[in-house]
Amino acid sequence: MVRWVTNSEPCTTNDKPVTPLNDFIQIRGARVHNLKNVSLDIPHERLTVMTGVSGSGKSSLAFDTIYAEGQRRYVESLSAYGRQFLERMEKPDVDEIDGIAPPVAIRQKNTTRNPRSTVATSTELHDFLRLLWARAGRTFCPNDGIQVERDTVDHVAAKMLAQPAGSRWYALFPVAQEKTTDALRDRLFDLRKKGFTRLYQGGRVFEFSTPESLLDVDFSKPVFVLVDRIAIGAEVRQRLVDTLEICYREAGEAIFEPAGGGESLRFDEKFTCKKCGTEFVQPEPSLFSFNNPFGACKRCQGFGNTIDYDMDLIIPDRSMSVEKGAVAPWTKPQHAWYLEEEFRRAARGKFRMNVPVFELTAAERTFLHGHIRKYFQDVERKKYKVHVRVFLSRYRGYTTCPDCAGSRLRPEALYIRVGEKNLAEVARMNIGEAQAFFCSLQLTTEEAAIAEKVLVEIQQRLKFLNDVGLEYLTLDRLSATLSGGEAQRIQLATCLGSRLVGACYVLDEPSIGLHSRDTGRLIKILEELRDLGNTIVVVEHDPEVMKSADHIVDLGPGAGENGGRIVFEGTYAQLIADTGPSLTSKYLRGDLKTSLLTERRKVNPKRVVRFLGAQAHNLKNIDVAIPLNVMVAITGVSGSGKSTLVHEVIYQNLSKRMTRETATPADAEGWGAPAEKLTCRKVEKADLLTSVVLVDQSPIGRTPRSNPVTYIKAFDQIRELFASTTEADRRGYGAGHFSFNIPGGRCETCQGDGTVTVEMQFLADVQLLCDDCKGTRFKQSVLDVKYHGLSIHEVLQLTVREAISFFSATPKLVGKLKVLNDVGLGYLRLGQSATTLSGGEAQRVKLAAHLGQATSEGTLYIFDEPTTGLHFDDIAKLLDAFERLLRSGASILIIEHNLEVIRRADWVIDLGPEGGGGGGRIVGEGPPECIAQIAESYTGRYLRQTI
Repeated sequence: MVRWVTNSEPCTTNDKPVTPLNDFIQIRGARVHNLKNVSLDIPHERLTVMTGVSGSGKSSLAFDTIYAEGQRRYVESLSAYGRQFLERMEKPDVDEIDGIAPPVAIRQKNTTRNPRSTVATSTELHDFLRLLWARAGRTFCPNDGIQVERDTVDHVAAKMLAQPAGSRWYALFPVAQEKTTDALRDRLFDLRKKGFTRLYQGGRVFEFSTPESLLDVDFSKPVFVLVDRIAIGAEVRQRLVDTLEICYREAGEAIFEPAGGGESLRFDEKFTCKKCGTEFVQPEPSLFSFNNPFGACKRCQGFGNTIDYDMDLIIPDRSMSVEKGAVAPWTKPQHAWYLEEEFRRAARGKFRMNVPVFELTAAERTFLHGHIRKYFQDVERKKYKVHVRVFLSRYRGYTTCPDCAGSRLRPEALYIRVGEKNLAEVARMNIGEAQAFFCSLQLTTEEAAIAEKVLVEIQQRLKFLNDVGLEYLTLDRLSATLSGGEAQRIQLATCLGSRLVGACYVLDEPSIGLHSRDTGRLIKILEELRDLGNTIVVVEHDPEVMKSADHIVDLGPGAGENGGRIVFEGTYAQLIADTGPSLTSKYLRGDLKTSLLTERRKVNPKRVVRFLGAQAHNLKNIDVAIPLNVMVAITGVSGSGKSTLVHEVIYQNLSKRMTRETATPADAEGWGAPAEKLTCRKVEKADLLTSVVLVDQSPIGRTPRSNPVTYIKAFDQIRELFASTTEADRRGYGAGHFSFNIPGGRCETCQGDGTVTVEMQFLADVQLLCDDCKGTRFKQSVLDVKYHGLSIHEVLQLTVREAISFFSATPKLVGKLKVLNDVGLGYLRLGQSATTLSGGEAQRVKLAAHLGQATSEGTLYIFDEPTTGLHFDDIAKLLDAFERLLRSGASILIIEHNLEVIRRADWVIDLGPEGGGGGGRIVGEGPPECIAQIAESYTGRYLRQTI
């Protein structure tokens, strides 16, 4: 196994006994961020869980210390050219780390934005699939449906030797048709020079030695050269092989004509159909790659979609019939002529006008789509007019490529099948279906020998993906559409597939987005990775993962300045028995609870928003009722349709209704705003809401200048306080001089970032402390202005709790800061960069901004897994914040897997029962007690144990 060991002397200030380097990662004196001179030993080849409240220093220890130092040492092993950049790289603030293994970080973020990246490509599955189809695939002619085979010499010889013994055959090859008599004469002379002495046509043989006999040859018809006359027998194999090689060399094909009459046998070394003669591309791995120009669809360049007329915009509501106005453009007065004059006449006897579009047969849909395209071709004749171009643009968008039907591959790649399926059909399967397909795949003995190793790799990777709870994802799903938890588990499965040994894996909450049903499978994956000989360090809050850990490190006791210390280190059993300051042990024992069951809020049947006919992605045309002024939880296994329902049906439809402007005269004439795709048939009682707010875990800012106090609008008041000081007034400084977002008082070298980015060409960019301002972001003259003894930089270094005390004389500012403290973010520094916040912290900053409002009457707040990254103690604070929102008149809708939060909800809508195609239905809805009684509900089974 690979091990890196430093030669540095042991830290003399540490009192721990020296342990063998081979058995532990030894950390001495870690002081990164809020870590308080932490020293600990992490056992090698064990599963170690780091837990603690948010901001206690878990990520600082796992990622910013262990992973950062391991990565730094790896990069140091590069060439001298690479190392010249590393002199300026920041080393983690730690006295010593020994026994560290090469690290692999698997974070909780999906950074893939490449539109060519799919689940299959990111897991290396696509590479093995391409190889399997290229080596074991069978090509079928699209015209005749027969298998296309290349006639090799050995194959043809075996086939001829299988003919009746003693049967006599003429071995022939065709003479190419020549355009002129002179060319034909030269060709015949050339053949004679090569030793060929006979021609064959219509059952007759013509000798070159008797030129007069050639006068009877009709050169306008096919003429053949007689290579040999063969009587079939075991001893003629070599003679057959020699004859075939001559025929293939001269003409590329060989014809065996029975001497006694009968059907001739034709063999071709080209890869062609024996029936229609169509030539096909020889299968190669590059033929099945949509990232290669050779294999990509010519029209969409391998993207799978093009800008064209989008049928979802043209037919927004498929529950309507054409008669009732399903085709949106034909409902406009200026365009109704096509429906009345053209389509009705053509549809007689071929198309049912009164049937909903989604119930039409495939032939009827093809007929309708064909006429829609013909209609747009007619309208395009007038696109020299501006208003016609505007009208046409309403119905154009990214739509499935008509040439490859979204497969991304050229047609020739789709003629090749393995197990009666082409590569595109397999890519459309979800991981569970693909695993079943490859496990039951039947191949011939020859194909099995070729594909054996490739199949093992494919089956292994599919098993790992299935084991981490991703069986509902299709192989062609775009990587950019995956959640952070899904992307992390894909990375985890890929790492397991690579079979690395002796590495140190650092994972950031792999259980995020995972239903309680699938946690056991995730733990099994982590254990398999450990048993290979790897060290696993997991930042995690899930009790089930903690139970399976070999070693637990609990940081705390609080967050921020109050954290950064190890409050417990040992096994799960020892943690449960621990009576020290560990909050984790108190929650696990049940001494503290995240939520105390209070009387549930009653649902008012008159205050319910209904979404009828929801049918986006895998939703099965369901009707959903969302009660208002209560906390509603959307639950279900991964892939059951929760995010689709909340984001694409509920949020999109409500936000569109609330932002829709009054129709203009142009809209009335049919030339107005772009057409919209409908994700549900109808929304009832949406007027009960005045606004809808999606509070997700996206960053609150993407630059180092963005921070929590700017987001909650508290920084404006802080700057005004500094501008009101005597010193600021004397120097003529206004509030703008205390902002690092605009020129004036900020450091212009780093433009208020505090750091300078150094581009390192082939390595990742490095952030270095600004030499001019030393990271303070402001000019020295601005820093000289003090408010109650502190400069603007020193104030921004205060934590929220310290700032509440410091600004106690300014109630309005304290009110805004107190909200941050109430949602459990009192440990954040005022000027902490938004880019350093976790997803859960960013979500709670947004929540604080809304809690600061006087009233939330008529507002629906939507949260997507708000417990991400939260400790039990933080969840308790989050639920208290939810209570405050509900008391101010708000309605809350959350997607959640955490059983404690689901238990606290007033109303639960459980989707499923499975993920992917097996989901998209409502399994049950009602209070948590009702869901717990539903046998089909996976959520109910686990909820039963907590209620």
